Amino acid sequence: MPRDLPIGNERLLVNFDEDYIIRDIYYPNVGKENHAGGYPFRFGVFVDGQFSWMGKSNGWRIDRRYEPDTLITAVTCINEHLGIALHCSDCTDFHETVLVRKILVKNLRDNPREVKLYFHHDFRISESDVGDTAVYEPVTKTVTHYKGYRYFLANVMVDGVAGINSFAIGGKGGDKAGTWKDAEDDGNLGMNPIAQGSVDSTVRASGMVPGKGEKAMYYWLCCAKVWEGTWDGAKELNAKVVRRGPEDFFRRTRAYWKLWVNKEPTEFFGLTPSVVDLYKRSLLIVRTQIDEGGGIIAANDSDIMQFARDHYSYVWPRDGALVAHALDMAGYPEITNRFFNFCADVITPAGYLLHKYNPDRSLASSWHPWVGHATGTSQANLVLGKAQLPIQEDETALVVWAMWRHFQRYRDIDAMKPLYGRFVRKAADFMVAYREPRTKLPAPSYDLWEERRGILTFTCSAVHGGLLAAAEFAQAFGDDDHAETYLRAAEEIRAGMDQYLWRPELNRFARMINVKEDGAIEVDACIDASMFGTFAFGAYQADDPKVEATMKAIRDRLWCKTEVGGVARYEDDYYHRVSQDIKNVPGNPWFICTMWLASHTIAKAKTVEDLDDAVKILEWVDSRKLPSGVLAEQVNPYTNAPMSVSPLTWSHATVVEVVQSYLEKREMVERCPTCGGPKMRKIEGYEREEPVLHHKH
Repeated sequence: MPRDLPIGNERLLVNFDEDYIIRDIYYPNVGKENHAGGYPFRFGVFVDGQFSWMGKSNGWRIDRRYEPDTLITAVTCINEHLGIALHCSDCTDFHETVLVRKILVKNLRDNPREVKLYFHHDFRISESDVGDTAVYEPVTKTVTHYKGYRYFLANVMVDGVAGINSFAIGGKGGDKAGTWKDAEDDGNLGMNPIAQGSVDSTVRASGMVPGKGEKAMYYWLCCAKVWEGTWDGAKELNAKVVRRGPEDFFRRTRAYWKLWVNKEPTEFFGLTPSVVDLYKRSLLIVRTQIDEGGGIIAANDSDIMQFARDHYSYVWPRDGALVAHALDMAGYPEITNRFFNFCADVITPAGYLLHKYNPDRSLASSWHPWVGHATGTSQANLVLGKAQLPIQEDETALVVWAMWRHFQRYRDIDAMKPLYGRFVRKAADFMVAYREPRTKLPAPSYDLWEERRGILTFTCSAVHGGLLAAAEFAQAFGDDDHAETYLRAAEEIRAGMDQYLWRPELNRFARMINVKEDGAIEVDACIDASMFGTFAFGAYQADDPKVEATMKAIRDRLWCKTEVGGVARYEDDYYHRVSQDIKNVPGNPWFICTMWLASHTIAKAKTVEDLDDAVKILEWVDSRKLPSGVLAEQVNPYTNAPMSVSPLTWSHATVVEVVQSYLEKREMVERCPTCGGPKMRKIEGYEREEPVLHHKH
């Protein structure tokens, strides 16, 4: 199920699924640890002797959205059989690590009725259900789950009175279904005060709801790190909610997010209100995927674990660099600075970044080997190949590229000064040295899809951009010798791309080449959307005939010829494949790949009219989002159903980048009605524009 409603505050992230069930609780880092692990935290209703857990299969109609310009949910759940409608709001406070939920219960019948709500907890604290404890604390009338230094305290409030008066605590697993079964028969809970091992709990809030009337009920979950071995921190946070009232946390969180997402005054030049809303929603969703320590997480959707036994809750430096660039364009440099320092902390002494990292800066799981492919015909005769670096070199290069674009825009010299030595020089020296000797192109590494190893057009484009950025940094800081070295290497890579990656026989770039031991060049001619990188990072101009021919091939061959449309990653893409009709469906459409067409259109535009195709692609993306505004990684080419992880941070960041690129280019090509001249111009050496003052308006 897609994670449709992420809400978070850089320390606490909570995900709901399409049945409006909590599935993920990440704390104290976004992306680490997941204390729910994808298991359902059920939400139920008991009225007139009938019980129902939330879910479409149980007769609930669920509309899942957010309040505009906020990270507060606006979910409507209607069950005609029960005669009940629930209008639900959920938020993680913008500062405190507390989840607050408001359920406005509406009685659809004429007679007053007692309605009972049930909140179930199926914790796997610190990602294991071994050694957990759940306990009822009678002074505060709360239920707390804890293990080690992690504490999760639950409470409810009805009619201004806080405290849990009905609960169930018990074991789960094996022949024990869990306490959620305790509620189903008659709505009563067992009131066992403590359990340890593999445990769960269910708590209840209840109240009389007048006929055709409504009543608000509140639930909250306080999350605390308690180094002294007690749960005083969780109790103190609970006391704040009781004292201030839960509505106060909604008010202040609502105000914060409205202020945050609208911090930069923006002229949207006629983009539809729906596209503008997608842009703002994308900013907010990207923010939920960023840890306060600087880690930009690819996705926090534990549902993928059923396929891969792993997840996307990692920092891929490439994804992070591109997300950081989008945030810089939108005006959030304080967030991107934290990411750049994260990268400086984890870069190897040799000057390269590895595959991916955990948000606490530890090295994450990987499938990229440190030796070449094995050879031989039987297990007994296998011979390991040569040592190799298990890297995607574009990840190192794009961080340098993003840093320079950041510096061009903000000129925050004191922030960038230490990063030049800590990161830029190390990375650039590595990129200069790590090259294939014959072609002078970057030596083989893994592609951005993490599937194949070679000398890739995308990687070469990224390294070229990274070296140019490093040269600019070196020159800015008076390091002229290094500037010359980096610039020379960039020029050699560009020449190598012209000679080896541009294939006249194909009239486009190749995806990849490999240089054999005898010096022969092996060409991978597959059409791959990643070849958009040729212009994206400055190796070529967007209107260069080589780029134009390559982008035309991408559009012609990779556009899915179904009602859904969109661009696949590459020809015959196997990942989550749903169709064998490769001619018409070369792979599932990806949002990022489709928007790369818009990026190309914007980059080469000379007039306002030239931007029309980019607007159409933004509208295509907007029309295929979930009702909440969430974008997955890819969609089913026939049904538009989200596939793989949802939301994907990269998808939403690309919306931000494309919209900002469109707005900047629109300003550049706008003409003065008085004199016909441009209204804006690029500031030399900066990543921004200024008004043209050669005429009066």
